[in-house]
Amino acid sequence: MFIQTEPTPNPSTLKFLPGRPVMGQGTADFPTAEKAHQSPLADRLFQVDGVRSVFLGSDFVSVTKADGREWREIKPMVLGAMVEHFVSGQPTVLDGTHADGGGGGGDDEVVAKIKSLLDTRIRPAVAQDGGDIVFREFRDGIVYLRMQGACSGCPSSTATLKNGIENMMRHFVPEVRGVRAVD
Repeated sequence: MFIQTEPTPNPSTLKFLPGRPVMGQGTADFPTAEKAHQSPLADRLFQVDGVRSVFLGSDFVSVTKADGREWREIKPMVLGAMVEHFVSGQPTVLDGTHADGGGGGGDDEVVAKIKSLLDTRIRPAVAQDGGDIVFREFRDGIVYLRMQGACSGCPSSTATLKNGIENMMRHFVPEVRGVRAVD
């Protein structure tokens, strides 16, 4: 099995492309090892010393390393853990694990526009960099988004949020006055 890697704008995060589907639909974010029990793949990756967080996308895995660790030290172990997982035949996530696709139904018209813009224009571009942005709420003209994967903690995420996403949101959804990241 050959797994490609790509750098992301976040120097602490690498994007791993196993050449096969990772998540059937949606995404799954595991910011800590304690949350990883829902995913045999994430759990295996957290066993590698130096892995800080794991994000699962449709066809990629973003792994963030701990501060003070070097990719040249842990990348071979991360690749080995991924190969072991995929050849084991275990599921990526356990049945019933919530795949975070950006919120449920019952939205008003403005929220529906915001989610549509996220799904069609923003999330695909962010996924190219190994991350995801998930809608949390719209209140008092402000869109609250959660940054995941390579986007979480990325030095350029604030600029992306303000210069890219906020400008696009304000252009297509006039009710939007600003965009903020939440944990």
